[in-house]
Amino acid sequence: MSAVVFAGPTIRAADVVAVLPDADVLPPAGQGDIYRAVRHGACAIGLIDGYFEGVPSVWHKEILWAMEQGIAVYGSASMGALRAAELSAFGMVGVGRIYEAYASGNIMDDDEVAVLHSPAELGYAPLSEPMVSIRATVEHAISCAVLNTAQASAVLKTAKALFYQQRSWAQILADVAAAPWLDRFAAWLETGAVDAKRTDAQEMLHRMAAAEAPADGPAGERMERTLAWQGLVRRAEALEQEQALQAPDQRVLDELRLAPARFDALLNRAALRFVQLQTARRTDAQAGREAVLAQLNRHRQANGLLRSKDLQAWLDANGLTVAQYETVLQETAQAAAAADAVQEELQTYLLAELRLAGAYAGLKSRAEAKEQQLAGHAQPDGPAGQAERLQLAAWHFETCLRQDIPADLEAHAASIGLSVEEFFALIRRELMYHQRCRTRPEPDSND
Repeated sequence: MSAVVFAGPTIRAADVVAVLPDADVLPPAGQGDIYRAVRHGACAIGLIDGYFEGVPSVWHKEILWAMEQGIAVYGSASMGALRAAELSAFGMVGVGRIYEAYASGNIMDDDEVAVLHSPAELGYAPLSEPMVSIRATVEHAISCAVLNTAQASAVLKTAKALFYQQRSWAQILADVAAAPWLDRFAAWLETGAVDAKRTDAQEMLHRMAAAEAPADGPAGERMERTLAWQGLVRRAEALEQEQALQAPDQRVLDELRLAPARFDALLNRAALRFVQLQTARRTDAQAGREAVLAQLNRHRQANGLLRSKDLQAWLDANGLTVAQYETVLQETAQAAAAADAVQEELQTYLLAELRLAGAYAGLKSRAEAKEQQLAGHAQPDGPAGQAERLQLAAWHFETCLRQDIPADLEAHAASIGLSVEEFFALIRRELMYHQRCRTRPEPDSND
């Protein structure tokens, strides 16, 4: 995904794309929408329109979180101007006269930019006039000598007294006391009215199109992960999963349910992934770029996706975009980081699972036999050298496990709770035991 722009009654999607051809234009933003846009790979976000009532408004913290991730967030015209005025000190980029008016305190009320609009099916067409456009129009009328100061004040006072959904030029003119200048002003409005919100929105889009750096403001500060923030994350992700689970995916799951043992095994792995990701987000465990690239390399090697065209074919077959694939890899690396952080605490539960699976006694017997067989025999001193490591790795992975040697042995060792030295000491003992007993080199695996 490239830039994401949230727009509705202020400016049409076609007008957004005319300035930002690769932009993904989304409906007015509600709470959680900016969080989801970042999760889907947005490289920049332009907030123009957002919901004021009926739907929870876009939250300050999700904007702060987006900027913390290195995403440039711009605001203008409507809800974007409001949030930019509140968050410009933290790095949000405000654009346009409406933003400047909020930032300076010249206007303060939300109803200055609020409008009544049609539903999505009718293109979010505005059905009322925003107060900021009324102010800009009256200012323009003064400069054109259509209104004087007193007349302009009367128009503004009348408009401000109306509920925002009822503001229209027809209603405003009807409510102004009869005056000889009204007909002249009404006629001038046909060509002289100013659409202040659209003008500011266009300015923001051109600013985004010209941007060379990820953001024009200061780097985003780290945001505190409060309980309220965690609640928003859970709600946003639940909605995302509900929307993502479309009919084809439901049919895939129905096919899986016809194989109960496989369904149960994969359900347990899904549950583990869920818990790991919850732990990662609760503890703020992060996966660096190197960890994500390592996940990418492991997945491509394991599935024979070394060529770009093979990877693209795999993405198409699995119904994934590149951005969604990157999100899966990011989450996998994040889950692995969380698992590594609590691995020692999990050993008791791992033993419990072994007992329930009926595998504990067999592994215990093998460990005791190994201990007895190697007792009294000299063990090599010191860590394995480079040459010995290559021999041990080749024997363990290629001969015993019948798989390629992992590119990152340190990461492999960490995945099973060991350092590299401990890992090579473990397989060195296994090789010695195998050579002395002529037994199976590794216990059976059902993975």
